[in-house]
Amino acid sequence: MKRVVLCCFVAILQLLMVLPALGEERMDSYEAYIDKYYRIAQEQQRLYGIPASITLAQGLLESAAGGSKLAVAARNHFGIKCHDWEGDAVKYKGDCYRMYGSVEESYTDHSMFLLRDRYKSLYELDIADYKGWAHGLKQCGYAEDPNYADKLIEIVERYDLLRYVVGVERDSNEPSENVTLSREVFRSWGLLYVIAREGDSYDAIAADTGFKAQDLAKYNDDSKNRTLREGDIVYLEKKKAKADKGYDTHTVVGGETMRSISQLYGIDVHRLARRNKMRYDAVVEPGKILRLR
Repeated sequence: MKRVVLCCFVAILQLLMVLPALGEERMDSYEAYIDKYYRIAQEQQRLYGIPASITLAQGLLESAAGGSKLAVAARNHFGIKCHDWEGDAVKYKGDCYRMYGSVEESYTDHSMFLLRDRYKSLYELDIADYKGWAHGLKQCGYAEDPNYADKLIEIVERYDLLRYVVGVERDSNEPSENVTLSREVFRSWGLLYVIAREGDSYDAIAADTGFKAQDLAKYNDDSKNRTLREGDIVYLEKKKAKADKGYDTHTVVGGETMRSISQLYGIDVHRLARRNKMRYDAVVEPGKILRLR
């Protein structure tokens, strides 16, 4: 009996010796992730007003500090599913998830995802209110895990992620200043877009929004080098395959082109052309009726 007790005691001692090492290994992987991506999180905060602390906490949690199969195979660090996504995708545990060309694209798409109307209430919170953001994300339906908010809060506090929130004095009780966006982002047809300024270009908008100029041009069925006109709509994501319900046709008026009509309804010009058995660059006569869906 004494021998059994002694063996159990030795086993417990061995387990206690291993646990700190495991905890240290986990901490090191999290710290490495933070060091690698905190600048991207800060840039997303500057552009879109999402606290860098929350972005980092979600990235750490959703991607297992960059080590999850989804993060490795698809560079998807936030567990965002396909939904209306028309880009590359992967199947994981029976669900469709977005695939990105880089981790930076995953961070940007995460910001775009949180600019949806369902998360609008979060932007009324102070940029330093990580607890409010964490509970708000859960309440708005970002994750099904009932403990999601508590997990985010624990990560923020354990790794002191508030230090990465630009403009926040961590030792002060004064409220921090809100981050201002260099471009106002709007939504139409469920798509995010900005309005071009006089003399604007895709390069200028890319510099302000964190996108690549060539991607913006592609989203808008346009040439990267074209000078935009003041008031032009510039979509920040891929347009739809067809117009929304209730917008079945469009009657062409003078001066309209296939592309301008596609921009008006947020639909891909090539899909619009194929639906009407026309070339995407064909001249459309006033009075012609185009099918939109």
